[in-house]
Amino acid sequence: MEIFNDFFFIALPYVALAMFLVGSIYRYTKKGFQLSSLSSQFLEGRRLFYGSAPFHWGVVVVFTGHLISFLFPRSVLAWNSQPVRLMILEITGFVFGISMLIGLVNLFIRRYTTPRLRFVTNKMDMIVYLLLITQTFAGLWVAYNFRWGSSWFSSLLAPYLYSIFMFEPDTSSVIMLPWPVQLHIITAFVIIALIPFSRLIHFLVVPFHYIWRPYQQVRWYWNRREVRSADTPWTLQRPKNN
Repeated sequence: MEIFNDFFFIALPYVALAMFLVGSIYRYTKKGFQLSSLSSQFLEGRRLFYGSAPFHWGVVVVFTGHLISFLFPRSVLAWNSQPVRLMILEITGFVFGISMLIGLVNLFIRRYTTPRLRFVTNKMDMIVYLLLITQTFAGLWVAYNFRWGSSWFSSLLAPYLYSIFMFEPDTSSVIMLPWPVQLHIITAFVIIALIPFSRLIHFLVVPFHYIWRPYQQVRWYWNRREVRSADTPWTLQRPKNN
């Protein structure tokens, strides 16, 4: 068991973080134009909404909750000192976790049941979907069966993660946790390791500059009635400008 613990809770985190850091830098500098989720919306858009929207809302809230518990564990424990606030936090996290799982399942079904999308789907997509579904389901299982996760995350997992980043790994708190929690941790590091080699890399280049950039001006110089009319004969020539 000691070898198991050392591999999955000491070696794996460092390998995953190294692969994420080196792989992301290499892909950004050498293959910058590939930093995209390779959107398939133009191939199928209706079912995409019912998968993408709940998944993204869920992952943003759940990830933010984990990040706050890691960065400010004492504040989270202080917030949870009141039962009502603890319940609000736990229920909110669970609801958005369900949203994330529903979105992932819809996206998975959409991608593998739509003929058009199968041509633009690779093996890494399958691996990432299965890992994300496993990770989300494990998180919901932990939240349901091992209550008050925000409190014991702040008191047990936050110190472990700090020890990893401080290069003084201490697994004493992790090895005593139930196996679903350990699976949740292991799967998270595996996903981190695969980010540079999958579509997940796109979250590193979120186009925040779109928020404050000027509006794009589009001017139409063609005769709209002629171009859009079904009676207009087809021609190799471009429509004449007004």
